[in-house]
Amino acid sequence: MFNSETQILIVDDMLTMRKLVKKACKTLGFNNFIEAVDGQDAYQKLQEAPIPVQLIISDWNMPNCSGLDFLKRVRADGRYKELPFVLLTAEAEMHQVKAAVEAGVSNYVIKPFTPDGLRQKLEQTYVKHAGANAA
Repeated sequence: MFNSETQILIVDDMLTMRKLVKKACKTLGFNNFIEAVDGQDAYQKLQEAPIPVQLIISDWNMPNCSGLDFLKRVRADGRYKELPFVLLTAEAEMHQVKAAVEAGVSNYVIKPFTPDGLRQKLEQTYVKHAGANAA
């Protein structure tokens, strides 16, 4: 699992949702967060972070720059190509999941979620990225 010092970028246009994600992450032992209101804001904060971001948890549906567009931008930047990226979404339709997978998403969490459900997805994401980096 990611360690408790992992720098997490939480991206959602709704303050309430950012707080819920942050609270769930704190329940799991995490304590380093950067928050952004959309993909545009998140990309800027990702580049300017004093401590490198090690995990992104982003909403899908946001104004200005959606989570999917943000994911594509992150994956297109060589510096962040392998950065674990989890999409939080109410979208569970197969064509949308397929689009996210094709764009390079590490994992996705369907809303509403529980801290335990988030933990399971983060564990899967960690194993996936640890294995990819070991190869």
